[in-house]
Amino acid sequence: MRILTDYLRDGLKAIIVGFNPGEASARAGHYYAGRGNSFWPLLYESGLIPEPLEPEDDRRLLEFGIGLTDLVKRPSRGIEEIRREDFTEGRVILGQKLEQHAPRVIAFNGKLVYEKFSCRPVKIGLQKERLYGAQVYVLPSTSGQNTTETHTEKLYHFRQLAALVNGQAARGSGAARAKGVGRD
Repeated sequence: MRILTDYLRDGLKAIIVGFNPGEASARAGHYYAGRGNSFWPLLYESGLIPEPLEPEDDRRLLEFGIGLTDLVKRPSRGIEEIRREDFTEGRVILGQKLEQHAPRVIAFNGKLVYEKFSCRPVKIGLQKERLYGAQVYVLPSTSGQNTTETHTEKLYHFRQLAALVNGQAARGSGAARAKGVGRD
């Protein structure tokens, strides 16, 4: 399994931070390549990107001002394979990347990602604190294995992120607000 290349540069509107590459993504060499992962459809449905993309198009996110990286770069078959040292090293390296590239928004794809980065419990949604000058949004995990939120709830949060990235105020952050919102 291979380590995925970061897609980062200065001046990004947003950087999306994943947990670590899963087995399917590492084998494919592309972010969010697992069959049950809703990341790519949610990006398009929410309006974050203007056209549908597939995992093979992951590099193209830079065209839309969005970067990709992971908290832990080492691929694994599951979270149980990630060691404490991986998180410690990942926090330091990720912090350096975020400070260096200074995006306007940092989005963590999954509550656990930000909890492991910040070393404290968090809620899904827009966070009160800034990180390296950027606004922080914690998304529900797009992994089919690691989430309890419905597609509608996930889409609500991706739409809130899109509003934030596009300079509009996000309206609240609770998962309870997601129920019934954004049904098309």
